[in-house]
Amino acid sequence: MKEAVDNENPNVIKDTQSAERYFLEGPRSRRKELFFLFKVFKDFLRGIRALHFVGPCVTVFGSARFKEEHPYYKQSMEVGAALAQMGFTVMTGGGPGVMEAANRGAKEAGGYSVGCNIILPMEQYSNKYLDKSVDIKFFFVRKVLLSKYSYAFVCMPGGMGTMDEMFEAVTLVQTNKMERFPIVLFGKEYYKKLYDHILHMVDEGTVSASDLDLFLYTDSVEEMVHYLETFAVKKFGLKKKKHVLPFSWLGEKKSA
Repeated sequence: MKEAVDNENPNVIKDTQSAERYFLEGPRSRRKELFFLFKVFKDFLRGIRALHFVGPCVTVFGSARFKEEHPYYKQSMEVGAALAQMGFTVMTGGGPGVMEAANRGAKEAGGYSVGCNIILPMEQYSNKYLDKSVDIKFFFVRKVLLSKYSYAFVCMPGGMGTMDEMFEAVTLVQTNKMERFPIVLFGKEYYKKLYDHILHMVDEGTVSASDLDLFLYTDSVEEMVHYLETFAVKKFGLKKKKHVLPFSWLGEKKSA
């Protein structure tokens, strides 16, 4: 298990964060911009090589802060198990809390569990329920990878990062930048005020009433399963596993 700080190289997190912050501060020399692009390419390449054979995924978003005894942790395990029983690979950000719970639920149900992890100083580390994990340096690369391999998204209770991920998925579908993959906002009690605000945006005209159809608002695992069966499995003709042969000359290995 990776700790929050690499003991052999305690500056690795600081250096990665500095690189991303530095890039977002404005233009630099062409040489430095090109060098940064190579780092981004390497990050994408690492993720694509690791995740190419994991099969049709559902990405579960949620807070890293809920402990094992919390009701949302237990609920996330139920969600992960249900997704695995449907034949999906459960993908998360790879960390603790809701992510760990979803991976754990999938693995204990006999399913396949993967994580696309990013190292943060305080709360992010790879959980122990992953069949496959890849560490990504840059947040925006990680978000692309979590979207790229998923046919549905389940947003469990979470904080700022979870909101960012959920609304980006909705926006990509809304603007036709991504297929109309089903999105589930899971947790009616937790998200009631957020949902009420979305309804307020509809009233104000900043969101179309039809946009409410882009996601399911629920706290029922059974309703989630029916929704995904209809709008992911049947719609896209999904099978339990994609049978894609690896290229040995690229050093690729097929997932178990």
